Amino acid sequence: VQLQASGGGLVQAGGSLRLSCAASGSIGSINDMGWYRQAPGKQRELVAVISSGGSINYADSVKGRFTISRDNAKNTVYLQMNSLKPEDTAVYYCKLQPRFRTKPYWGQGTQVTVSS
Repeated sequence: VQLQASGGGLVQAGGSLRLSCAASGSIGSINDMGWYRQAPGKQRELVAVISSGGSINYADSVKGRFTISRDNAKNTVYLQMNSLKPEDTAVYYCKLQPRFRTKPYWGQGTQVTVSS
């Protein structure tokens, strides 16, 4: 199983980006799909997570600006990021939790840089 994350880049404050993370291989059913981020010198933190039933949780810092969604047929999770701020600058990682496996899969990370 491989996770391919894409969509990162450099954007000015107030701009938008859309991240995608697609899983290939025999991953089977997926429970939670989520996005995490890690800024330089900081710990990795949860950005947003969506369950197989559609329940969603966001970090307080991104509520109202970011939207997570998933396409189960494509084993893909998305993160629409609007009104970006310089403090959103980080490497963004996707995480997929298969239903019949204890250990989750992580994507390779995609850099998001927001200039002021």
